[in-house]
Amino acid sequence: MSELNTAFEDAVARSKDLSERPDNATLLRIYALYKQATQGDNEDDKPSFSDMVARAKWDAWEKLKGTDSDAAREQYIELIDSLG
Repeated sequence: MSELNTAFEDAVARSKDLSERPDNATLLRIYALYKQATQGDNEDDKPSFSDMVARAKWDAWEKLKGTDSDAAREQYIELIDSLG
């Protein structure tokens, strides 16, 4: 496993034990970066407007379209580090 992947997996584990719950915008960013890092560009169908949580998650992930998975991993690690 590469050093980046090891650091990413560590950040994922630490994200579950943050001392304070991040605000919703930050939670969406965490979600979107994780999805981009692990699955690449969003290929899922757009959720209906009535499911606001799913739609917000989809929109956040969609904004990262074209971001390299390693770049998404690095941004994820930086974000979790900043929440420490």
